[in-house]
Amino acid sequence: MSSKTEMLQDWFNRVWIGGDLSAIDDFFAPAPVASGLMSGLNMQPAEFRELIPALQYMLTPPEITIARAVETEDWLWVLVMVRTKAAHSQKPVEFSGQMMIRFEDGRFAEAYNHFDMMTMFEHVGTLPPEAMALCLSGERLS
Repeated sequence: MSSKTEMLQDWFNRVWIGGDLSAIDDFFAPAPVASGLMSGLNMQPAEFRELIPALQYMLTPPEITIARAVETEDWLWVLVMVRTKAAHSQKPVEFSGQMMIRFEDGRFAEAYNHFDMMTMFEHVGTLPPEAMALCLSGERLS
């Protein structure tokens, strides 16, 4: 793989879009650290094997586009756009995310992720529309 961006796109294609959970270990360095996908949880390859099927249950296979990328010697920063559909309703689901990944020997060693999961859950229908505005106004989502 000639660039970090291409490797990340391969990760998306094989694992997130293609659903090949056996490929997860191909992308991670020993003892990786991935944080930000879930508050207070550092993701290891085993957690990705649980997270991906949970999202696949709610969403159709996504289209994942790297809209912006900045590469340095060890690091990659990307802005990602995700387009998919809610599995139960086939309604469009669109959200964005940002990732910072440190590479070690051509594999993911450290990653800091932030995806707009609130928008994703609004589009899927598990949160009400405009949930952020409701929360900012003091409403409780119960």
